[in-house]
Amino acid sequence: MKTKITYLCFGMLTLVLAGCSEESNQKESSVEPVASANELPQTFEEPVTLNVIKHVSGDIFFRDGETIEDNVHTDWAKEQFNIDLNYLWTTSGPGETFDTKLQLSMSANEELPSILALRSDITQDLIDSGRVMEVGELFDKYASDTWKEAMAADPHAWDPYIREEGRMAIPILDYEMNGDSVLFIRQDWMDALGLEPPETMDDIEEIMDAFVNEDPTGTGEKTYGLAVGFANALNTWMSEVDWVFGAYGGMPDQWNLADDGTLEHGSVQPEIKEGLETMRRWMEKGYIHPESGLWDEGKAAELFTSGRAGIIAGPHWMPDWPLSELKQNVEGAEYQAYDIPSGPDGQKGRSTGISSHNGAVMINANATEEEIQAFFVYQNYLFDHFANPTEGSEFEYGFAEGYDYVIEDGEVKYSDEEIPGGRIDPVKYTLTFDGARMPSLYIKTLADFARGQEPETPFQKKMYLQYPELAWEGARIVVDGQDAQIPSMFTGAPTDTMLQKGDTLDSLLKENFSKMIYGEKPIDDFESLVDQWKASGGDDMTAEVNEWFKSVQENKE
Repeated sequence: MKTKITYLCFGMLTLVLAGCSEESNQKESSVEPVASANELPQTFEEPVTLNVIKHVSGDIFFRDGETIEDNVHTDWAKEQFNIDLNYLWTTSGPGETFDTKLQLSMSANEELPSILALRSDITQDLIDSGRVMEVGELFDKYASDTWKEAMAADPHAWDPYIREEGRMAIPILDYEMNGDSVLFIRQDWMDALGLEPPETMDDIEEIMDAFVNEDPTGTGEKTYGLAVGFANALNTWMSEVDWVFGAYGGMPDQWNLADDGTLEHGSVQPEIKEGLETMRRWMEKGYIHPESGLWDEGKAAELFTSGRAGIIAGPHWMPDWPLSELKQNVEGAEYQAYDIPSGPDGQKGRSTGISSHNGAVMINANATEEEIQAFFVYQNYLFDHFANPTEGSEFEYGFAEGYDYVIEDGEVKYSDEEIPGGRIDPVKYTLTFDGARMPSLYIKTLADFARGQEPETPFQKKMYLQYPELAWEGARIVVDGQDAQIPSMFTGAPTDTMLQKGDTLDSLLKENFSKMIYGEKPIDDFESLVDQWKASGGDDMTAEVNEWFKSVQENKE
């Protein structure tokens, strides 16, 4: 999911850390690695305590009597490695609660935990505080071959965490191409109206026109061509229209790589004007709902799942949720996954992140050698045994029987209805949130299913049971269409101008784009809007982004 950075949070923490960073910078870690990955212990003779913190989000559940401090995962870490996980503190509720707690902890100059695994905007400021150590050399020394191979598959994974001192945080790897858009179209409507699969933007308009004007339901009910919500952004995580702009070679709401090797803000490029003209035409013709500009991603999806819209764009996994609700709501409804269409010049474009990661691990500058080794022993094991398990291994079917799977009469079952007490995923308790993930394994596995390959490995068998066939086809479309990816290239901390003017600049574009789509403002005002954006801080922000980009490239060398 693409999330909006909370600039205020960065600014507050910068002030909080300022008072303690000087003292921390004076402390030099005495840690000197003494063992390679192959020489690390399998288990520790004496107990090793790892101090950690965690946000217990709303999707983390426990069996009766268990807590984040005492559960099947903490028992596993103790029994497998003799590692005691000591939670200094935890939070629950909204994610901001964790950030606030961490800010207060830092302002009180409290000691950091040994291991800091975060999916938080605070990561960059913690790095710049000087209170965490350089981890690149540690990773090179201690990480297993499996983990290193997974990391090497994404050359940009380290980018957000590179400083002059080196690599300051270890990226938490996630599945790649997990947000790349495909189209899901009501196949029963297309069949009823004798429509062919779309290949171009003209084809899409023909299909939407038929969906709006030719009564595809046979009931006379008002229907729409496309379910979209752009209250938050044009390029978002579901119910988006990134592909509309990609058909003209543009991509809004992100920083793109220009032909000259610099980064440019996608929303102010000439191609965006063509996409806005298209959106305005669709609004005028009634292809999209008149309240689309007020809807977020979930509200827009409801238009499709209620049976009132014929097309929706989003990630390949949407058949699992929320599109599964369509068949519950509309008897006989059918839909299929299709590739995004090409524009007038044959171009296709979908947004994709440059990094297959979600969060990062930092190590306290005062961490002991034993604590560092304990973390790598723990995480190496998950990459070597959990990420892509072998037959007969402890993780062959999942993390823990009776939690995320059960076996009945020799058959493995994963659903809530089949597991007594409901399905609980203890992988979410792990230090890096999802255990360990090989970025390309998941999407390529589903794509192979769509091509007719039968599952063979434990991982493949699990995916085969957990994801519907329509998600397989969506995955195949994304994998086969990688040449249409337009990567989002800026992954650094907010620049000074972003902190001071970022929200204002974003609002300027969003409000004016919305007015252009609704016909309240001429499309020809686009160029003057761009000039206003540049003069109001956009040029300064662009210079700062490129300064970051240049430094990353130089520090990689």
